[in-house]
Amino acid sequence: MKIHTEINSFKAHKPVVTIGTFDGLHLGHQKVLNRLIDFARSHGGESVVFTFYPHPRLVIAPDETNLRLLTTLEEKKELFARSGIDHLIIFPFTKEFSQLTYSEFVEQILVKKMNTHCLVVGYDHRFGKNREGGFEYLQNCADKFGFEIEKLEVLLVDEAHVSSTHIREALEKGDVALANKFLGYRFTLHGTVVEGERVGRKLGFPTANIEASDPHKLIPGYGVYAVEVLLSGKKYGGMLNIGSRPTFNKNADNRSIEVHIFDFSGDIYNKEITLVFAGKIRNEEKFSSVDALTEQLKKDKIAALNILSED
Repeated sequence: MKIHTEINSFKAHKPVVTIGTFDGLHLGHQKVLNRLIDFARSHGGESVVFTFYPHPRLVIAPDETNLRLLTTLEEKKELFARSGIDHLIIFPFTKEFSQLTYSEFVEQILVKKMNTHCLVVGYDHRFGKNREGGFEYLQNCADKFGFEIEKLEVLLVDEAHVSSTHIREALEKGDVALANKFLGYRFTLHGTVVEGERVGRKLGFPTANIEASDPHKLIPGYGVYAVEVLLSGKKYGGMLNIGSRPTFNKNADNRSIEVHIFDFSGDIYNKEITLVFAGKIRNEEKFSSVDALTEQLKKDKIAALNILSED
């Protein structure tokens, strides 16, 4: 996969293009990418994804503080690379760009800059100033400028509509199982280990405190989770607590993220770490004593090991 951060020098043979933010790159998005790749191969062309950075909402409404993303830019790059597409265009989203009408975008970029052969879009695709670029509008552009267009219908999993919004809602409730089903892979959180209060060490369950790598990254709802921990090129099992603490931190919604890594010891402050969510164990609770908490942590570890052994 070739990554492009500008399009003036972009070249591809019979580009088959799709456009979007693709937050989460979930099963619905994967359906679009699979069709994109199939269409490109059958027409002797190359598959191209046109996405944006930063997220359009951060540019259009910079004072908005509640944007929560399923995937960071680096995570999206990795997921796109796995999908098998030929080209990924990461276009700089600016206020000036946001003022383009859809017709201007199609003519100036898709046609003149990219020489688009076919455009593949999802069922709810809308783009351009005031989100005017719906499918019928786009069909008119395709007829005018001489490229093909293909629209894919909504994807249902167990009769439920797959969307980034529904996945965010599931994660906020702590429903990792549903989120992972809709994503088609396990939700992942990247971060750095930072100094904590070292309370877990006194209980016999030392924890690493995590600061998410992107302040807009969605942090799942409060509770205890079974996770895979990727650290220094190795994979460990672990149990993760997401909760609240009075001191300010930089994670989304000021949530604290503390992971106890099984069969591990060592100083990992300032190390990069990745958490892969396997399942939820329980909700966050307040315990009557330190002993009661310690006993519950022992049960949590057993539950986490059972979830992780199901792989």
